[in-house]
Amino acid sequence: MLQRGTIRTRAVCATLALVGATLATATVPAVAAPAAAPRATACPTGWGSLPEADSTDSTATPVRNVRTGRHACYDRMVVDVPGAPGADLGYSVRYVDRLLQDGSGRHIPVAGGAVLEVRVAAPAYDPETGEPTYPARAGSLLPGVNLTGYRTFRDARYAGSFEGETQIGLGVRSRLPFRVLRLEGHLVIDVAHNWTGSR
Repeated sequence: MLQRGTIRTRAVCATLALVGATLATATVPAVAAPAAAPRATACPTGWGSLPEADSTDSTATPVRNVRTGRHACYDRMVVDVPGAPGADLGYSVRYVDRLLQDGSGRHIPVAGGAVLEVRVAAPAYDPETGEPTYPARAGSLLPGVNLTGYRTFRDARYAGSFEGETQIGLGVRSRLPFRVLRLEGHLVIDVAHNWTGSR
């Protein structure tokens, strides 16, 4: 026969066991896992700042537009020459002390720590009529190009189109590495944000 104290003790133990089981199965808010670190963008490397050119080819297909864009690792300028095969787009891209207009030799000021002279072997006018195909004036900003917020580009000036070549001055933050790509109907100039290949 069980004594009252023993029954009371067992009852207390059973109650504690029941409470413990309830607490063990109760929903406990999950601790938020630490946010994953953003993946670093691998920027292209191996670019340089020496002149790049392939002036062996030229086209009578005219320049129609110049536009720019911002990317994670570089700023980009695209010269649109619709209909011109990429292999036929002769070009010269180089850092210069001053941008001098072809034909006249007039100095065209370009803001920035360094100036890239971009030449495309394509006219910015219709070769048959002489009518402009790109609505820019020599010495003026490129129409429709707004460089606010760009990390590398500082200024973009139209120098003119002379004897089948179109000349543009691209002002950049400093003398930074760049690359030139020829695509169907486009000449692409990318200027890196820095020399280290980091974002």
